[in-house]
Amino acid sequence: MPKVILHINNEDPVIGDIDELPSEQANVILVKNPTKKDGKDLHYLEPNVTNVIWPMYRINFIEVLSTDTEDEIISFVRE
Repeated sequence: MPKVILHINNEDPVIGDIDELPSEQANVILVKNPTKKDGKDLHYLEPNVTNVIWPMYRINFIEVLSTDTEDEIISFVRE
């Protein structure tokens, strides 16, 4: 499950999990466990909300964060 940072028009960035990256034709994006980048709750969501669907026209761009398994790959070792 990729972790992403959404940059939404006129809002602070939102970090959360998605099942898969949206296609080019996608109209919406489903984000699970959305929070601010510092881990605080989003003030405009109810406390018990775990999934949010944002329309893609509100999204400026999406950053995809690396997973732990990608960090463990060693590409070159010099002794």
